[in-house]
Amino acid sequence: MAPDAGAGRGDPFSPLTSEQLAVSDGHELYVESVGREGGIPAVYLHGGPGSGCQPDHRRLFDPERFHAVLFDQRGCGRSRPKGSREHNTLRHLIADMEVIRTRFGFPRWIMVGGSWGATLALAYAQAHPARVSGIVLRATFLGTFAEIESGFCDRLPCFYPDLSEDFLSLLPESERSRPLDAYWRRILDPDPAVHSPAARAWNDTERILSEVKPSRTRLDVIAIRSGNAMPATPFMEAHYFANDCFMRPNQLLEEARLLAGIPGIIVQGRYDLLCPPSTSQALAARWPEAQIRLVEGAGHTLYDPGVRDAVMKGIADIATRITR
Repeated sequence: MAPDAGAGRGDPFSPLTSEQLAVSDGHELYVESVGREGGIPAVYLHGGPGSGCQPDHRRLFDPERFHAVLFDQRGCGRSRPKGSREHNTLRHLIADMEVIRTRFGFPRWIMVGGSWGATLALAYAQAHPARVSGIVLRATFLGTFAEIESGFCDRLPCFYPDLSEDFLSLLPESERSRPLDAYWRRILDPDPAVHSPAARAWNDTERILSEVKPSRTRLDVIAIRSGNAMPATPFMEAHYFANDCFMRPNQLLEEARLLAGIPGIIVQGRYDLLCPPSTSQALAARWPEAQIRLVEGAGHTLYDPGVRDAVMKGIADIATRITR
């Protein structure tokens, strides 16, 4: 675990270390750490599933206070093999986190994650509650089909009826009664002529739903059917979503009792169309140590007004609670 080549150049958010960490089944994860040695241990869990960590995510953690780890999950970002869905399940990701925790010698650490990152944080905490000192969630997603269906099949036509028609228009009429299954099946099809337009349409629709003020609210069907750049995230999302995120139905809610004693802060955008406040409320009802912090005027993304600041404050507040 060598020091990062960019460290020590005056940027307090430059990585302390970065490496390709071998885990299992031929996977290697890109892992970096930021902050200071001996700081409060924390880990950032990116969303998707399928996206990856970004340099700005380092800035959520006060470098004078934290020793934070960020990593690209299996098949994501700079991890290798890129895009691989082989041996890629929730169980594998939780095991990878234990390898990382052991690698850094953290007895316990704070979980920080939004959307799919929140799913992974909760799943890890329920599997290893003794290893978790606190949790900060944004846009709680419990990994259920019902949540995804509500977003794409209920709220999409309610708030963006034209976009909903665009979304369905990419499917044959015979497949429009169950559009999620149809999209995931097409995205996972090996034929580029099948998976390319489906992946682009899914990606663009999800992005519009995630922003409180999207720059456009329709799909460019011509561009979607052309050979433009291919987004990576829809393929990993289809893999996980088609397999119920490799969990039992309602697993995270039913096992929320395992979070007892772990302090939590849930940052929730008031107008999040993908992960609405009702989900955070349902979780908090079974997790008394959790506090919901609503951000008015915000939607799903970290960069909607007020959300990033609320996450940073949540991280700082959890750190204060566990170090008193």
